[in-house]
Amino acid sequence: DKIMGLEYGADDYITKPFDIDIVRMKIEAVLRRAKIESKKELTVGNLVINTEERTASVDGEELSLTVREFDLLFKFLSYPKKTFTRSALMDEFWGYDSSATSRTVDVYIAKLREKTAACDGFEIATVHGLGYKVILK
Repeated sequence: DKIMGLEYGADDYITKPFDIDIVRMKIEAVLRRAKIESKKELTVGNLVINTEERTASVDGEELSLTVREFDLLFKFLSYPKKTFTRSALMDEFWGYDSSATSRTVDVYIAKLREKTAACDGFEIATVHGLGYKVILK
């Protein structure tokens, strides 16, 4: 299971019983590798996302994003080039018990594309038959 998890893209694994200090250190290591640990802002082209204030702005103009739109955008930009399936996005952002469908993801992506149209540093690309990913320009 450990090998399969790592082969499928997991960054690490933790076995039970676990030590909370080890968990914290592993999380810090992943954040360091992703270069998002110490930064409260993520800048991609002319878009600035402030994770502490949960705001996003393009050329200084704040974007009006819902909580879910912000979370989706931050997820995509934190892992550029990584493809996220519709079902994985559904599970993470809507949960298993949600009555939303995979079309809901498509609607949110369309709204995000519209709201980030003025952004010059990335585009949200469709991976046909699978899901979405961000491509940096």
